[in-house]
Amino acid sequence: MDVTLHASFLPHSDPDASLAFYRDSLGFEIRHDVGHDGLRWITVGPVGRPEVSVVLQPPAVDPGITAAERRTIVEMMAKGTYAGLLLATTDLDATFARLRAQGAEIVREPTEQPYGVRDCAVRDPAGNLLRIKELR
Repeated sequence: MDVTLHASFLPHSDPDASLAFYRDSLGFEIRHDVGHDGLRWITVGPVGRPEVSVVLQPPAVDPGITAAERRTIVEMMAKGTYAGLLLATTDLDATFARLRAQGAEIVREPTEQPYGVRDCAVRDPAGNLLRIKELR
């Protein structure tokens, strides 16, 4: 079997703030920025890695979601408990310093975890938790 991850979806609450965070703070390139009916889907990804993307999408736009579910999703996003992403870098300290300098919301500074991973955690402008592990 030859299955790989191509794209992951994260909700955004402010497309311009999310675009700036992923482009300017993480250094991702913008691959697509598509608007429809006042909503925006923005595809970003690491430079030189076209096979991996993150699609930043409006929250709860699926027509099968009820109004109550939509409210719950928006509440969970505000608390940072709805969605997340695990990223990796060879230079965690430099990545963390850049995120801090750009004003990212810091959840955890670089830490050696008891399970053998060194990582940090930040939130993007929509509250999505991003854990960034150090590749060794």
